[in-house]
Amino acid sequence: MIFEKVDCLIIGSGPAGYTAAIYAARAGLKPVLYQGPQPGGQLTITTDVENYPGYPDGVGGPEMMMDFEKQARRFDADIRYGLATSVDFSSYPHKVIIDEQQGIEASSVIISTGASAKWLGLKAEQRLNGKGVSACAVCDGFFFRGQDVVVVGAGDTAAEEASYLSKLCRKVYLLVRRDEMRASKIMQKRVLTAHNIEVLWNTETVDLVGEEELEGVKVINNKTGQETVLHVTGFFVAIGHKPNTDIFRDYLDLDEAGYIKTIKGSARTNIEGVFACGDAQDNVYRQAITAAGTGCMAALDAERFLAEKAVYEEETEV
Repeated sequence: MIFEKVDCLIIGSGPAGYTAAIYAARAGLKPVLYQGPQPGGQLTITTDVENYPGYPDGVGGPEMMMDFEKQARRFDADIRYGLATSVDFSSYPHKVIIDEQQGIEASSVIISTGASAKWLGLKAEQRLNGKGVSACAVCDGFFFRGQDVVVVGAGDTAAEEASYLSKLCRKVYLLVRRDEMRASKIMQKRVLTAHNIEVLWNTETVDLVGEEELEGVKVINNKTGQETVLHVTGFFVAIGHKPNTDIFRDYLDLDEAGYIKTIKGSARTNIEGVFACGDAQDNVYRQAITAAGTGCMAALDAERFLAEKAVYEEETEV
């Protein structure tokens, strides 16, 4: 296989990847960005974004990602379709295989592969995604002010989402499929003492009601077998996210959930010349603006790394 040599390879798009491309291109690194299986990332399945600075009237998620991509292309970032299918970080320069057939030899690699929300597996989830169904209360809760909503989950994420929504919504149903929660004690206390959060124990989702938009949620009590329809306009799935980092597992330090560990205060990983940004390394905030911020960090770190590498090589040759 013939390997194409590049100074800066960016794996993945979305706010982190495109921001990294903007900064790297302006620094003269001639970045090559492969967009991955979902060009633009999770924001491409988000309808309205109202909490990103610079868009006073809000913006559609797909439109926002098109703006990011246009800005990166303006500085001559080389943006390509393709999926990184394997990597070899055991030697330098680093090797990455695209679509199992194209080889890239990169002096620096920026990983911005993101994370994917875990869903329940209902057909209606994807059909109604953005039409009442969401996997991010902080992103979309504002659109459900004064309305009744459902949150699914039993861990800290679900408890946090329910607590957040309780400040905006009239009523929040929290569906817990067992008779206990996995959330920390303090988060359970917040949920159980909120006046407008009702926890439905031993309850699972059967189906979503509505064709063009969510009209209700059909649930079942798994102890009694009784089915009920909750008439709500919002359905928030809070059962976690899975970072898209499997191909890096043999080389990079990951936490228990699979998020890439970065050195504090930087985007650097345990492998020299490999940097991580966005939701692939952020299991706390998972917002477009924080992803963009770490994309900037990764590009600046890569620029410094390449500059120091060039100086070292020059001194070694002398």
